[in-house]
Amino acid sequence: MRTDIKTFERLPIPLKQISKSKNHPNYVPLKEVANISIIYGPNKISRENAKRRIVVTANVRGRDLGSFVTQIQKSLGEEVKLPSGYWLDYGGTFEQLISAKSRLMIVVPIALLLIFGLLFMAFDSARAALLIFTGVPLALTGGIAALWLRGIPFYISAGVGFIALSGVAVLNGMVMVEFIRNLQKSGVKLDEAIIKGALTRLRPILMTALVASLGFVPMALNTGTGAEVQRPLATVVIGGIISSTILTLLVLPSLYRFFHIKKFKKENYAK
Repeated sequence: MRTDIKTFERLPIPLKQISKSKNHPNYVPLKEVANISIIYGPNKISRENAKRRIVVTANVRGRDLGSFVTQIQKSLGEEVKLPSGYWLDYGGTFEQLISAKSRLMIVVPIALLLIFGLLFMAFDSARAALLIFTGVPLALTGGIAALWLRGIPFYISAGVGFIALSGVAVLNGMVMVEFIRNLQKSGVKLDEAIIKGALTRLRPILMTALVASLGFVPMALNTGTGAEVQRPLATVVIGGIISSTILTLLVLPSLYRFFHIKKFKKENYAK
């Protein structure tokens, strides 16, 4: 019947009985109240908040979703003029990305503050906590450099990798500083304690870095299902561990000596 217009036109439309007159018809055919024809149109009409909605979907490959949507917004804003009553909205994975980024803007600072607070409670010194906390920026720099070298855009999993990386970088620095401080407490001079501490903790720090980085290599090289989540996280961790290890073994002992010599000069000047 849907394909036969003639049959469709004869569908009866009931009429409300206003009077008992026999001349009043009980129904009229549909063709008397409507023009019926076959034309092309949407097979489905979706609505949101009582307004019609059309969904256009696309898969993004070879680039990050954020820059892709930004380019679309710019192109549509310059080349397309929407009629009155029309609007554009971007949802799907992009909407989830924006939501996750807003949460990371809160979670990351809180995580870093908690790390600094735990260091302060462990060493009872803001100077020592700040000294160890310097491992975080260089670790983050290494993670960003690794993403850039591999041409991987920033995903939410990369942000999670940065949080985990901060903990690993702080742990290595904490082990180094604690060992040097124990040597100083036992009567070893500053320079000798720094050299001995760096050489003694060299093997444990390298072993920790190798185990953590090599464990993420399969994830970093994955090309199968879930690779878009695993590769950014593993790349960030591997690159950050390499840079944080360099800081722990080379830069951190130098900073430790600089801070303590500066503190020693201030104490002598006060005397």
